[in-house]
Amino acid sequence: SVPFMLQDVKVFSEDGTSKVVEILADMTARDLCQLLVYKSHCVDDNSWTLVEHHPHLGLERCLEDHELIVQVESTMGSESKFLFRKNYAKYEFFKNPMNFFPEQMVAWCQQTNGSIPQSQILQNFLNSSSCPEIQGFLHVKEMGRKSWKKLYVCLRRSGLYCSTKGTSKEPRHLQLLADLEDSNIFSLIAGKKLYSAPAEYGFCIKPNRVRNETKELRLLCAEDEQSRTCWMTAFRLLKYGMLLYQNYRIPQQRKAMLPHFSTPVRSVSENSLVAMDFSGQIGRVIENPAGAQSAALEEGHAWRKRSTRMNILGSQSPLHPSTLSTVIHRTQHWFHGRISREESHRIIKQQGLVDGLFLLRDSQSNPKAFVLTLCHHQKIKHFQILPCEDDGQIFFSLDDGNTKFSDLIQLVEFYQLNKGVLPCKLKHHCIRVAL
Repeated sequence: SVPFMLQDVKVFSEDGTSKVVEILADMTARDLCQLLVYKSHCVDDNSWTLVEHHPHLGLERCLEDHELIVQVESTMGSESKFLFRKNYAKYEFFKNPMNFFPEQMVAWCQQTNGSIPQSQILQNFLNSSSCPEIQGFLHVKEMGRKSWKKLYVCLRRSGLYCSTKGTSKEPRHLQLLADLEDSNIFSLIAGKKLYSAPAEYGFCIKPNRVRNETKELRLLCAEDEQSRTCWMTAFRLLKYGMLLYQNYRIPQQRKAMLPHFSTPVRSVSENSLVAMDFSGQIGRVIENPAGAQSAALEEGHAWRKRSTRMNILGSQSPLHPSTLSTVIHRTQHWFHGRISREESHRIIKQQGLVDGLFLLRDSQSNPKAFVLTLCHHQKIKHFQILPCEDDGQIFFSLDDGNTKFSDLIQLVEFYQLNKGVLPCKLKHHCIRVAL
């Protein structure tokens, strides 16, 4: 094939809008993401990803950054499509390997009674001459049948095996379930509904040649989110090894090479956020959260006094300030409007179960309230934000009025700096971009 042959690729966003992009035959998933970031004017923080989505099979996976779009598309059926989506968890295992590989699932931790430090797990995966192994019980769907069996399974470089005799890993008791070559690992969407999976933590090893037939899919189901993530991460590491590490390092190296003033003003890194006090004539940086909290409250009062004064003087603004503060959040990417609790779970899971991933939405039970949906330790938690009145003004609070904010933007900015009553600070917001 000639590398400069152009080809059209259609990419969908979460809201159903799509864009047709002309690409070269050697374009990678990362290249296409950067092109879409540029075309849709969103901030490039290297967490955008392309998703290979098979609605009829109930499968999806994030493409690795180095994969060639044209090659992947050639393995997709007519109903399948590419989605453009955030995934903050793409390389999280390089930052926090301890959270991804529970000791009881890593074979050599068991053999050495944990004498090998867990930090060495990643080196073992990346070193092609070592033989890492993940083990544990999984529900395995029998090929071509509806029934599932609970089996003891181990994942090695040579493939995924199940034991025909309890937890024995003797060669004569091991049976090959799936090959890692020429196949990819997918999350199961609606596994209970489509495949009668025993839990919602299903995943699947799909041979690349399979387009629409379900009978050749190797369907598996874990007991919880952490073990599903462990199996899927181990599969990616065994299949791609050092390539994954290079994918993870490239944007960081690129960032280090760029002069700091060339980065877009809009992408604010968490480290550059410091609490500022603007209540006096000169701003000051506040180091401790308690100081930040009182400063935020002082600043809130000062700001409110100014807005009331403006009001008395006869503000030219078409919107009354108190009206504005109750709707201003609708302009923010982190506000997702009238979505259900289930939908908020789905969005957070899709964009990566990392600490501090959040969104705000309208409350379903109280029409005047809002809900902060936040991920912490791979669990999703909900905090109700209630309006409260003080001195004829409406404020918002998620800690029973101890810390009050005149609008939701102030509230979000405060909890990005201070965790307050939350289990962790707000770090990444869920975002949907129209293409």
